Amino acid sequence: MGQSASTALITSRRDSNRSSSHRSKSKFTVPIIPMQVEEQTEFIFCEGPDYISDLPDECLACIFQSLNSGDRKHCSLVCRRWLRIEGQSRHRLSLNAQSDLLPLVPFLFSRFDSVTKLALKCDRRSTSIGDEALVAISSRCRNLTRLKLRSCRELTDAGMAAFAKNCKALKKLSCGSCTFGARGMNAILDNCASLEELSLKRLRGITDGAAVEPVGPGLAAASLKTICLKELYNGQCFGPLIIGSKNLKTLKLFRCSGDWDKLLQVISDRVTGMVEIHLERLQVSDTGLAAISNCLNLEILHLVKTPECTDMGLVSIAERCRLLRKLHVDGWKTNRIGDDGLSAVAKYCPNLQELVLIGVNPTKISVELLASNCQNLERLALCGSDTVGDAEISCIAAKCVALKKLCIKSCPVSDHGMEALANGCPNLVKVKVKKCRAVTCECADWLRTKRGSLAVNLDCGEPEHQDASASDGGLLENVVEFHSVANQMPLPSIASSSTGRSTSFKSRLGLLSGKNLVACTFRRWSGGNSSSRG
Repeated sequence: MGQSASTALITSRRDSNRSSSHRSKSKFTVPIIPMQVEEQTEFIFCEGPDYISDLPDECLACIFQSLNSGDRKHCSLVCRRWLRIEGQSRHRLSLNAQSDLLPLVPFLFSRFDSVTKLALKCDRRSTSIGDEALVAISSRCRNLTRLKLRSCRELTDAGMAAFAKNCKALKKLSCGSCTFGARGMNAILDNCASLEELSLKRLRGITDGAAVEPVGPGLAAASLKTICLKELYNGQCFGPLIIGSKNLKTLKLFRCSGDWDKLLQVISDRVTGMVEIHLERLQVSDTGLAAISNCLNLEILHLVKTPECTDMGLVSIAERCRLLRKLHVDGWKTNRIGDDGLSAVAKYCPNLQELVLIGVNPTKISVELLASNCQNLERLALCGSDTVGDAEISCIAAKCVALKKLCIKSCPVSDHGMEALANGCPNLVKVKVKKCRAVTCECADWLRTKRGSLAVNLDCGEPEHQDASASDGGLLENVVEFHSVANQMPLPSIASSSTGRSTSFKSRLGLLSGKNLVACTFRRWSGGNSSSRG
């Protein structure tokens, strides 16, 4: 058509004859037919029914819940009805927990009155919310089931106690870099009888050594299934809680001071149903591992930088914990765990599906036993080993028929060993090779050509000191504690942000990103395939 750029909008004359009752309904205009009149393009628009306005609130709420945070914010600006429904249907909220949040609490939680999962995060250089704000929030969110606190340093035991009385339905609590102490924790445990997961990191209020008040067990002990303690100066004060949690399935202890052997002996005598245990940079020896072996249902074990643990302790675990599915060992290049311990695992743990060895030096003896006996082995990582070479890789290629993922880092492997993968491991779908100088790009290209369905990732960088501990993957770990707290409040003053993090933290983040190949790789690989029964 295109004769003139100017157009006239002609509304149907029938509109003028509509009754007043029809005028009250919401309508929208749609183009119907383009017409040519005296060389001018004209469009006739007529009003049609607004079907969206006829949708029940529940349907709109379901639609909003399938959108990401940004789209939800845009939808809330369409009209007052959408603003109301979007607020009432939002169950997850993450707020910047600075002190100026207090006057906004009534407005926020009158709009978001259905929140059950809340994250309160404060920048380390800012003043956080105090007890008054937390109590005000808890009085408006009595159905809260998950709470995540980060760097809320102004909260005290009194504030946590008042919160616990208002939010008795709490199921998951995660606290990091807060300053309340044992009394606040005991208030939570005494009032929140449905608590299932507890994660604490750098709880500054528990630093008084022997004078600190014991934590637990409380009413929550009967329901607790997961306890994670990180970087606590006196983490052993949680002993009564762990011992009293008869239904505990997962115990994670990272960099907590003190000798844990004796406490692990008591724990394993009282709590025998655990299926997952993580020990990292902990003062624990073979005595503690022998105690853990009483957990006959153990399926997942992580031993990371525990230099006092030797083959003897791993043998005791293997002989009794025969349901073991996942084993991660970071030997810290102490050579205290090697062929003897791994041979015992191969002999007694035929259900092993995932094996990660960092700074451990197995030889062909144990590798061959693992490959032959563990027919369900699907994921294998060998990192920073001086003894894993072409012979060991060739053995894996020949005998690990179920293997799907293979990661090799800083090992004396060459093209010859990699070539064995061309005809071995029939179920292999992904290979990662990093800092193995004798493996060339030509070999990787040849392997891709030979096995078209195999993903081969090669990084020929220089070898470096290995530090792929599980807690370095803590950046991914908070997802376990608190998934999808991404639906944030569309107000710039309270929106959660990472821009305030210190330069030192960012530099540490960059350092960890280069050291996390194995930890991050296997979190992704194993996340969708299997999980603990707890």
